Amino acid sequence: MNILILGSGGREHSLAWAVAQNPKCDRLILAPGNAGTEALAENAALDILDAEAVTGFAVENAIDLVIVGPEAPLAAGVADALRAAGVLAFGPSAGAARLEASKTFTKQVCDAAGVPTAGWAHFTEAAAARAHVAATGAPIVIKADGLAAGKGVTVAMTEAEALAALDDMFGGAYGAAGAEVVIEEFMAGEEASFFILCDGEAALPLGTAQDHKRAGEGDTGPNTGGMGAYSPAPVLTPALQAQVMETIVRPTLAEMARRGTPYTGILYAGLMIADGRARLVEYNVRFGDPECQVLMMRLGAQVLDLILAAAEHRLETAQVHWADDHALTVVMAARGYPGAYGKGSAIHGLDALPEDSHHMVFHAGTTRTETALTATGGRVLNVTARGATLAEARDRAYALVDRIDWPEGFCRRDIGWRAL
Repeated sequence: MNILILGSGGREHSLAWAVAQNPKCDRLILAPGNAGTEALAENAALDILDAEAVTGFAVENAIDLVIVGPEAPLAAGVADALRAAGVLAFGPSAGAARLEASKTFTKQVCDAAGVPTAGWAHFTEAAAARAHVAATGAPIVIKADGLAAGKGVTVAMTEAEALAALDDMFGGAYGAAGAEVVIEEFMAGEEASFFILCDGEAALPLGTAQDHKRAGEGDTGPNTGGMGAYSPAPVLTPALQAQVMETIVRPTLAEMARRGTPYTGILYAGLMIADGRARLVEYNVRFGDPECQVLMMRLGAQVLDLILAAAEHRLETAQVHWADDHALTVVMAARGYPGAYGKGSAIHGLDALPEDSHHMVFHAGTTRTETALTATGGRVLNVTARGATLAEARDRAYALVDRIDWPEGFCRRDIGWRAL
């Protein structure tokens, strides 16, 4: 098969790494890819938000399957255009991608389907939103309604923090994504990520993980796109997974189908767990990043078979084969992230690191110049390892981190602390 993966981050590098192991994969192209993906696939310069350009490229290159990595192309209708041109695509339609593209839409779906989630209110004007915060108090959660590249969420522990977040959003800090705001009840508990493959009718649980959103150790500091993750997440017991499928996932999928937008692709349910029950925090319509990295490390080549089963609407007979193992990824980010950070610093030492089924460094924000590998993003490397226990996976990952020569980078040293 000729396979095209859209995206340039650690999620797409890990997807490519897993897909390339499957003998069904003959030619693999990443658009645009990064300095890490060029070692296992072809990188192609392509505007992945341009549905016509993506479709034309897929047809010209006889692509058999397109895997859409990030949310923005899905919200822009790239999967719809590919299917209309007769190209097999993995990812939801633009209509179904509203589960991530609009927080208000998701809350309306949850209300209609009876899905347990935080209480909420929607605002288009700063004054009304500020009045709501004053009346409700803190802690409280402020969210930009639209896509904000993994940002746009403030868990405000004080009213002042909440009001400052509203000023940012209505002041244009997130562009059009923050023109509308959803204010939610604060939910206490432990967060976890649950991934479900969907084909419009059937739904197959794929795996669990736990992300670390805060920049600092002990879950302190500002929210980020994710500073590390591990899989599986022990808080998501088999009984709890069954409860989530029954009370959250299947009702949502039924409501989406009822609205004429059946969901296909991967559905990421971000959950808050307290007192043995789960409530929905949010949906994402793609693999999480960095959760994808630990899932791919554990699943390997079978990922392509599972993606094909979803894209071809035959999940009913598919099975996920899990080993009794653990994976952990540590994000190395540029100093200053998630605030202002420098670009262009050189990274050394990666060439001497092992790359095998137990050790991988997945690239996110990197590029290769004539003289060096350089950092071009906020989150730059995903240092990932697998082990028989979570402690073994952690030790292997940090052993790799300690061999990377990048003074301008930093990481959290406590990834996996809740489970450990």
